This record gives sequence, structure tokens and C-alpha cells, in this order.
Amino acid sequence: MAKAVRFHETGGPEVLRWEAVYVPEPGVGEVRIRHEAVGLNFADTYFRTGLYPAPLPAGMGVEAAGTVEAVGPGVADFAPGDRVTYTGSPLGAYSTERVMPAEHLIALPDEIGFDTAAAMTMRGLTTAYLLRRIWPVAAGDTVLLQAAAGGVGLIFTQWARLLGIRVIGTVSTKAKAEVAHAHGCDEVIIYTEENVAQRVRELTDGVGVRVAYDSIGARTYASSLASVARRGLLVCFGTASGPMPPIDAMQLALAGSVYVTRPALADFIADPAERRELAAELFGHVAAGRISIEINQRYELSDAVAAHRDLESGRSVGSSVFSV
Repeated sequence: MAKAVRFHETGGPEVLRWEAVYVPEPGVGEVRIRHEAVGLNFADTYFRTGLYPAPLPAGMGVEAAGTVEAVGPGVADFAPGDRVTYTGSPLGAYSTERVMPAEHLIALPDEIGFDTAAAMTMRGLTTAYLLRRIWPVAAGDTVLLQAAAGGVGLIFTQWARLLGIRVIGTVSTKAKAEVAHAHGCDEVIIYTEENVAQRVRELTDGVGVRVAYDSIGARTYASSLASVARRGLLVCFGTASGPMPPIDAMQLALAGSVYVTRPALADFIADPAERRELAAELFGHVAAGRISIEINQRYELSDAVAAHRDLESGRSVGSSVFSV
């Protein structure tokens, strides 16, 4: 029997259970994968709390890396022994092994370890679409990144520097400010102590930023919107502090004809060719050492309750993984 973290009701971290589960042989288009490492993402809490509805009981987690053990009929792109990583539905990544659709898998180069893959597949592909797909940012542009010391933030700042983009980042503490600076953030604002929008305007000679990227949501939405330059873009790609408020279209006009989008990673990796292209660019930077992936928190899968408590408390810095 395999082991997995599951939840039978929505709620706080305490609803997570460490259970024995039966893993069948893979069916048509499926693979059985043995996990070596599992990613811990803030989005996992959305399913646990019910913000993202899921039929119950349900597995937990959407990101992991491991080895293919068996393939079902119709699977041509993968074979037993292949190293793979993935991010996305269906739920169930918090497990020692599982059966899942082969279409979600991404081939993992030998140069990248399983722990690294589990720590960066979701965050790295999120960064990839933010910087390479959603808006044509280019060398010389200035952007705002809320939560610059988070898992996405530390990848984003390194990648942005490679592209010649100036990043003004926000963090909650002085310790996190040092981490953000060390990973390429040009200017850091401690949002718990400073007026973010006012400081952004000071740092941009009153103009504002071309794009503001906000994964915090309710707490920072207003400051992000107020930091965007005329005809710029606000990208709300997360809700760590709660959903952003409803948008009044007149606010956008008064802010300077600003655009707002609420993207989801799934829509940028739904096409297999585009997913491979984004993954190849990410893996290339990591394998060459141009982007480093630091794992700052490690947990056993059976410690999922403690991991979620740490995640929601804001104590985590950068990436976290479960060892299997």
C-alpha cells in the first residue's frame, strides 16, 4: 500500500490526514509514478480551505517529481524508468506513488535533481508565463513584484535580471528584504512599514511601474493598482491574504487607463508545445546555473499539517518541498 495525505472535509491544516491508499495499474493514457519529492505551494491551501472546490474526500497537492514505474495503453511519450516532473490537476501529489494522466508529465533532464524539480516546476513555470507571455516586458522596464522573497519571487527576480528588467520588490520583514536583494531585486520595500505606492512613485520619478505583479491579493491589491503607470498592467496571480475586491471599472480609468488580469498557470501550459517551450527555457537557466533554486524548508510527507501551518503563518522563505 502507498501512503498519501488526504482531506475529508475543508478547513484548517488539522483536516489533513496521512492515510494508506491503494494504487491501481495505469489505465489508458495513464502512468504510475513513484514520487521522489513533492512540492509545497500556497495554492494547496486553497483546496484545503474550499476556496478552490474539490469533490471530497480528496488528495492534496499538484506538484511532484519522480520516476515512471508503469505506463498504460496508449502512452507513447514516456516509459518505465523515465524521470519526470509535473504541476497541475488532478489533486494527489502528496503521496508516495500515484496513477495519473501522462499528458500532465514533463520530461526532467538528468542535470536537475528531483528535489529541485519539485521546488520549482510550478513556481518556475509561473515565472515563465509572467515574464515571457502575459505582457511584453523588455530590458529597461521597471516592474513591481509583491512578495519578492517568496518561492515565485526568488525565481522571478533572477530571471528578470537576466532580461534586464528592473524589479522593485516588496517583503514583510527586513530579513526577507536581504534575501530579495541577494537574489537580484533592485529595490526592496518593506510593505509592513512603508507606503508601497508612494515609495514606488519616488523610485520611478512619479511615473509608476509598467507592470505590477501581485500574488498576495486582498492586503496589497490597492497599493499594487496605485503603483501602475498610465496604461500599465496589474497582474493579480495569487490570493495569499484573501481574494482581491471586486473591480470597479472606473477605478481603472482614474488610475490611468490601467489593465487588470487574473491569470491561472493552467491556461499557459494547457498546450503541450507551449508547456515544453516554457519548461525548456526554465530548465535551461537552472541547469546552466543562471537561476538558482534554494530549498529553504523541508518536511516529511507525514508532517503536512505542520508544513501548512508554517506556510500560512508567513514563516516560509522561498521554496519548500516534501521528501518522500
